[in-house]
Amino acid sequence: MKPTVTHILFTTDLSKNSTYALTHAASMAQATGAKLHVLHVAEPLSDDARITMQMFMQDDESRKKAMSTRHDHVKAVLAERQKNFWAALPKEDQGIRDQVESIEIVDGYPAEVILRRAKELKCDLIILGAHDHGFSHTFLGTVAKRVLRRADIPTLVVPYKADA
Repeated sequence: MKPTVTHILFTTDLSKNSTYALTHAASMAQATGAKLHVLHVAEPLSDDARITMQMFMQDDESRKKAMSTRHDHVKAVLAERQKNFWAALPKEDQGIRDQVESIEIVDGYPAEVILRRAKELKCDLIILGAHDHGFSHTFLGTVAKRVLRRADIPTLVVPYKADA
């Protein structure tokens, strides 16, 4: 008996490669008829960043507004990327968009949030994109390793592709 994929969690870091990875996620959703959940995890500020904010933004209201602006910016970028991605699909593939069940931004540590949301959404597959080499590669490598190590469902890491 073949395992059935009914819900796919696609995680995006909003990098250039995430659009290439979304192509794979949408293709898998189309092939299986699965619902697609899109997730971006907004990492908490580091202690250094938090201290810097407190030093230069002594007004509590200003700090709250800065955090809100940060979230609004991420929401706008995610919405724009989604709009551009779906608009660029050929007409015959436009129906895949109807399979998108949720698009969300969640605060937290990426690997933990990805694994938690996959379980809560009853996903059968996690898809995330890899980065090009450099500082961010080390970070995403850590997230991918943590997800792969602890996931109890199949997980696909889409490799970085420079010309994608």
